Amino acid sequence: MAPLPITLACGPYDRTRGLADGRVAVAGTDLRYIQLDPEEIFFRMVQHGEFDVSEMSLATYLITHEADGPFVAIPVFPSRMFRHTSVYVNGDRMAGRAGADPAAAARALAGATVGVAEYQLTANVWIRGILAEHYGVPVASVRYRTGGLNSPGRHEKVAIALPPEIDIAPIPAGRTLSAMLAAGELDAVYSPRAPESFGTGSVRRLFADTRAEEERYFAATGIFPIMHVIVIRRRVYEANRWLARELLKSFTAARGLAYGDLARTAALAVSLPFAREEYERTVAMMGADYWAYGIEANRGVLATFARYAAEQHLIGQVPATESLFAPETGEEFVI
Repeated sequence: MAPLPITLACGPYDRTRGLADGRVAVAGTDLRYIQLDPEEIFFRMVQHGEFDVSEMSLATYLITHEADGPFVAIPVFPSRMFRHTSVYVNGDRMAGRAGADPAAAARALAGATVGVAEYQLTANVWIRGILAEHYGVPVASVRYRTGGLNSPGRHEKVAIALPPEIDIAPIPAGRTLSAMLAAGELDAVYSPRAPESFGTGSVRRLFADTRAEEERYFAATGIFPIMHVIVIRRRVYEANRWLARELLKSFTAARGLAYGDLARTAALAVSLPFAREEYERTVAMMGADYWAYGIEANRGVLATFARYAAEQHLIGQVPATESLFAPETGEEFVI
């Protein structure tokens, strides 16, 4: 039988490099790895279904999954990131409202006007959820203004229906969130990418020491936020049910190569002088498999995100974690 031709669109990550360069194969397939930035992948996959397998926003997947959408996920998470670092503020606008400690600084966002590229972005779901649960900033206490971060004209990838208590509206045509933040027309911007105005004028991060806040958050919750998941087009999956398990195995093998590179001592595989020390510090704090795949190791993270998505009116109810993934990937065989 000829190998199944598969196109996989994914970002340029150390944990997937083994798939991109051919060191790791996916059994039974002829894999073509297409390296793109996440925003382009999501747009092309949601709008046109261009790839057999792709990286996908976790929020977008939950929304489409609830509607029995065109994708089936496997529990592989190519992007994870703490998001305290992703809240940018106009320091002049926030002056006098924020206290000196991080909690007071965050609480000052209540009543603020905040820019978001899209309400449903995974990073923004995490930010709103964390601010509400851990800093006392209710989701509905903020006015949301949507639009392009550094270029005008961005819109939500998928249709969402929000209740009246969520004050949300687009910014004027031709404007950007970055420029409006710098001009003081927005108090803050929630964004996975830094606005171009960051570091100029009064635009800065909300938290002065984001790493300290993120480490405190992990110590309190054990959560390393998941941003993206791997999905298979439903028609491809239904015709080739074996593919889900083989992809999980191969992504896991590729991630193992990345772990190995970080742990090398004879010669650095990563162009940072203290990469090994940083890796060892991370393992000591978060555990050896800190970038875990699979359902069980991520049950708490996924349940928290799904709860946030429901509380923020993106999905109607919190799904069972197992229901989010191809059933073949939640089972193990025994020899």
